[in-house]
Amino acid sequence: MENIITSKDNPTVKLYQRLSSSKKERLQYGLFVLEGQRIVEDALREESGITQLILTQKAQERFGEELLQADLRSTRTIVISNELGNRIASTDTTQGVFAMCRIPVQRRVRDIVHSGGRYTVLFGLQDPGNVGMIIRTADALGIDGVILSGCCDLYSPKVIRSTMGSVFRMDTAIENDADALFSELDEAGAVTSAAVIDKAAVLVTECGFEGTQAVFIGNEGNGLPQDIAQRCTRRITIPMHGNINSLNAAMAAGILMWELRK
Repeated sequence: MENIITSKDNPTVKLYQRLSSSKKERLQYGLFVLEGQRIVEDALREESGITQLILTQKAQERFGEELLQADLRSTRTIVISNELGNRIASTDTTQGVFAMCRIPVQRRVRDIVHSGGRYTVLFGLQDPGNVGMIIRTADALGIDGVILSGCCDLYSPKVIRSTMGSVFRMDTAIENDADALFSELDEAGAVTSAAVIDKAAVLVTECGFEGTQAVFIGNEGNGLPQDIAQRCTRRITIPMHGNINSLNAAMAAGILMWELRK
């Protein structure tokens, strides 16, 4: 273990900050960042390619013994001052546990879709909290994979934090070309369902979900583009009562995924 680092100009600290704030930097280095004891432990448990472990003095005293029990032969560990930890943290009350992790090789839709599987397709979602929460819920409900198309960066700190570690367990694929997305789903024999707000759509509670299934969920504010909804096999909707005519994207996704797995 090295001496305690106090300089904000330390190369490792500066790289962490760049990765935390910039998708371009994440893509350039093939790395993303983690913050928090639980998610770092999850990454270590899942052998998810942590290259650098950063602990504040307080975190080393509190979590160091437990964290350092993991296999860290490919991981460099440094200790920084508590003040420096507060400087690089993206949360208000940081635990002082940080890490850099290798971005996995991007998988294609055909790599994760299998016969009889259940999949959620996120189309144009831009809220990192929603994307992370949906991945976490998909993991909890036993969905077979999450496909992202035109969404915010999967490896942004807010998305990663919101997954609560599910990003390391859930199969994900990214396909930003709509034609390629539908082509690969068609090749897999998937029934595609567009989640829409439309009284003429089939109620999700009355849908059959036999065979390979992929449910499309659209942007938080605008929903699915009309042309994308029309390309899907069918249009489905969640029955709602009272004066409410829409739901938060993550909440709607949770309901749809629950029905998908029933």
